[in-house]
Amino acid sequence: MQKLSAAARRAKKARDLAAAKTDARRRKKAENQRLRRAAKKKGLKLKGKDYDHKDKKFKSVKANRGNDGKGTKKEKRKLIK
Repeated sequence: MQKLSAAARRAKKARDLAAAKTDARRRKKAENQRLRRAAKKKGLKLKGKDYDHKDKKFKSVKANRGNDGKGTKKEKRKLIK
């Protein structure tokens, strides 16, 4: 948890909400929900897993962060669709 002033907390909340409402983020969320529901129907155990939009598979939350352990500097200009 970050220790932010009240003004900084409000500004961060606004930034986070704006980021969550972008078209790309909404598409990813909708895709994740569709795939997750379908995988649950098939009987897959998804507890603690997230969908990786780049690799097109479910991964642990840990493995799905920071470009698979390589950091994000190298994919700076790459567009993930």
